[in-house]
Amino acid sequence: MILQVNGMAQACDPAPGRCLRTQLRDLGWFGVKKGCDAGDCGACTVLLDGQAVQSCLLPAWRAEGHEVTTIEGLGGAEGGALHPLQRAFMDAQGFQCGFCTAGMVLTASALTPAQREDLPRAMKGNLCRCTGYRAIADSLAGVRHVGAQPGSDAAPDAAAVVTGASRYTLDADMPGLLHMRLLRSPHAHARIHGIGRAAALAVPGVVAVFTHEDAPARLYSTARHEDFRADPDDTRLLDDVVRFVGQRVAAVVADTEAAADAGCRALTVDYEVLPAVFDPAAAMQPGAPVLHDKPGSRIADPQRNVVARLHRRTGDVAAGFAAADHVAEVTCDLQRVQHAAMETHAAIAWMDGDRLVVRSSTQVPFLVRQALADLFGLPPHGVRVLCGRVGGGFGGKQEMLVEDIAALAALRLGRPVKLELTREEQFAATTTRHPMRVTARLGATRDGVLTAVQVDVVADAGAYGNHSAAVLEHSCAELMHLYRCADTQVDGVAAYTNTVPSGAFRGYGLGQTLFALEQAVDKLAHSLGLDPIAFRRRNMVRPGDSLGALDDIEFGSYGLDQCLDLVEGALAADPGPPAPEGTEWCVGQGVAMAMLATSPPFGHRAESRLFLAADGGFDLHVGTAEFGNGTSTTHCQVAAAVLGTVPARIRLRQSDTDLVGHDTGAFGSTGTVVAARATETAALALRERILLAAAALSGHPAAECRLIEGAVLCGNRAIPLADLPGAGSGLAVMRKADASPRSLAFNVHGIRLAVNRGTGEIVILRSVHAADAGRVMNPMQLRGQVEGGVAQALGAVLHEALRTGGDGAVSNPAFRHYHIPTWADVPRTEVLFADTHDAFGPMGAKSMSESPFNPVGAALANALANATGVRFTAPPFTADRVWAALNG
Repeated sequence: MILQVNGMAQACDPAPGRCLRTQLRDLGWFGVKKGCDAGDCGACTVLLDGQAVQSCLLPAWRAEGHEVTTIEGLGGAEGGALHPLQRAFMDAQGFQCGFCTAGMVLTASALTPAQREDLPRAMKGNLCRCTGYRAIADSLAGVRHVGAQPGSDAAPDAAAVVTGASRYTLDADMPGLLHMRLLRSPHAHARIHGIGRAAALAVPGVVAVFTHEDAPARLYSTARHEDFRADPDDTRLLDDVVRFVGQRVAAVVADTEAAADAGCRALTVDYEVLPAVFDPAAAMQPGAPVLHDKPGSRIADPQRNVVARLHRRTGDVAAGFAAADHVAEVTCDLQRVQHAAMETHAAIAWMDGDRLVVRSSTQVPFLVRQALADLFGLPPHGVRVLCGRVGGGFGGKQEMLVEDIAALAALRLGRPVKLELTREEQFAATTTRHPMRVTARLGATRDGVLTAVQVDVVADAGAYGNHSAAVLEHSCAELMHLYRCADTQVDGVAAYTNTVPSGAFRGYGLGQTLFALEQAVDKLAHSLGLDPIAFRRRNMVRPGDSLGALDDIEFGSYGLDQCLDLVEGALAADPGPPAPEGTEWCVGQGVAMAMLATSPPFGHRAESRLFLAADGGFDLHVGTAEFGNGTSTTHCQVAAAVLGTVPARIRLRQSDTDLVGHDTGAFGSTGTVVAARATETAALALRERILLAAAALSGHPAAECRLIEGAVLCGNRAIPLADLPGAGSGLAVMRKADASPRSLAFNVHGIRLAVNRGTGEIVILRSVHAADAGRVMNPMQLRGQVEGGVAQALGAVLHEALRTGGDGAVSNPAFRHYHIPTWADVPRTEVLFADTHDAFGPMGAKSMSESPFNPVGAALANALANATGVRFTAPPFTADRVWAALNG
């Protein structure tokens, strides 16, 4: 058949059942993305005769005789042309990771004037996990943010993102590519006695089947940290014991995905079903099935299924409670939340001679390289890991979940192998936020001085312990120093269960523990008859206070007081619209605050290489991946500011272990405070070398020379950078940075809402967020990071819950059943910034990618309690659950 795509006639012969999206990608139109396979996310949107359709739902053959337009063809046939909406998305920077952007632009381009009057309805079929939708709305309204404020420079890849030219993990042609599918366990706990491969190998197109018999015996963790000892070695690539429904059992490799699927269905597995446990408290009881008896794996207490435990105290907490006039206690149950990044985990592995190469959707290419080398007994230089642009991460891609099995196949077969998880696999078989039960108990004198803080945490690690020890540490460490108190105690434990594994998630545990602590603070303030904001102001941490065991953290800057003042002032000045009409509505207001170390506690390092090119521009090589976190923009801005040029003159290369220096990875808020600090020091060193070279050439002292755009001004003489000796060869520097000492970032969120007692409906009337991010280098980008974090946090408290049934299996593994916020769900949030300058961050900046998430849920819960008099402690606060609590 012939498809008319972007004005071109293209011949193809789609297989039965092939959807238009897959066919278009096979023809090289990679702007068409795969996000869900169910018509839920809109990432695959194309125009069919000018009408927006979701190409994953349309059989390819039905497009014959119609004109198909993808994002690559939206601007017209002439090269380099931009559609007005593509230009608008660039001007407003209506994207972060950009994976959803093509679908957003195409859907918006087909809207009628009437549909544009109700964008939340018109755009409900297009999901974005990064932006919070405000920047997208501004794009459609023609609002320009790029250049509107000093430092609000566009992302280096902006044009490529809006035109579909930006390349994500699987946007690559690969001759001879094989496809992998995974057979997954139907049982929560079972031993495999045998796997019959013969029928699978007889399926036409099937090339190989891999089982535990083919897997290395080495145990490892899917979690990735600079120090591997942060995580227990409890995982085998393919195991003869499965510990959750959805664990991979075997891998089938075939010429086509359909053949690989058929091969998986043809496998026969002899399972011995074993006893399972689904509750962490039950898992720690005598007689519970032991899930991991693996000596030397750094598991705290395998016989009690305890992955990790933590106990810290200062002073005497019992004496502190004895001295209290009022005590408040809150116990909260925090649910599983999925990252729901628009791009699922994916990898292509192949051999380049005797070297293994893996192209991956990872946040941590260098750590994956080391893990693969260790797993397969290869030297580090024998493995190359690279990534293109990554379609969202939020901590979920700080894991090695696809690279290992794809690498095994490539090493054995000597051919390129692709593995792309389905959306169902992403929900049911990757990782989630740690479910936690958190009890916070506080005591205070009648005049509002804290005397005791006690917190108990029980975290559900799921079937494997990846990240559990580190999450337990992080969720408790900063938490216990947010308030001044001499007598404190925190006890935490993370336990194995036969459920989907927990892992790294935005906020890294603090979102859960703060949810309980900040509600207890509010409850205590009200019991004392004190204003909750005034109570916080009286007791909050101040510079000079002891940070106890956080011995590598210093107050590089401090803006918590400003953040609290900004939120209080904004809510007082503008409380937002009135509640909807009706006597059933009640109104309440709440705040919460948070403190976060600006990098993780288990080591982090980055290297930056900077070169003066022959044409007078600059080449910057860094290891950090770009997945909507904005580090690409930050690197370019920092280098440009030091070198007296504009960001467009900085050519960035990143995320390829062969071509750039080591970087631990873009997680734990380190993209700015570690990696960009390496770039700043490299730029300072290169500037010095350039000025010395110019001084030697001109005869002027270096102190009388300064960098200007494209040249060095020495006295009255401007020497073009391209004319300097060493341009293109000798003028190059490399600098490193690490994560110590660490500083502290602060956030405060305020919410005013209305609740309908008759229906349980919640309407957010006002949302205000204040952030202490140190020097704000790019206000547009920073605001976008805050808004995205707020939107994700609102989803976690109002809508989202990854549910498991009685057998431990995930029961809602699809976007239509797992409700991430849509356009209509996210209110406009006023974002305010404290005026601080950090002593440790590059150019005075601090991190602000994960920390906005942390206080939002507690602020909403406090507002809900203020409105109703009922304290809600187990999100999500869906209308039915709110109604039941108010009317039960």
